[in-house]
Amino acid sequence: MSSSAPTPPPKPPSPARPGDGQGAVVAERQTQKTAPPRMYQVVMLNDDFTPMEFVVMVLQEHFRHDLETATHIMLKIHHEGRGVCGVYTKDVAATKVELVLASAKRAGHPLQCIMEAA
Repeated sequence: MSSSAPTPPPKPPSPARPGDGQGAVVAERQTQKTAPPRMYQVVMLNDDFTPMEFVVMVLQEHFRHDLETATHIMLKIHHEGRGVCGVYTKDVAATKVELVLASAKRAGHPLQCIMEAA
């Protein structure tokens, strides 16, 4: 029998200390910038058949303009051939156009309404 002392188990590696760069992963935080949504204007086009009163009613009903503003926009459409009814995000503008066209069709008027990038 030998009288030598048992050998101690091996030491685990020491944890990495801050600043020594071992085992550390650094991720830089990048701020994300979101752009505001692109806006579209809903435009009514003049025709020689749709009554002015109907155009005013559509402007009040679908675009929530008061009587004075709706009348002003209607006159602009009448004199200049087109008038902006409102500016909205793409989905809202497309919905407004469809509502106006459906109202005009139900009433038997050829009123045209389009949307274009603002």
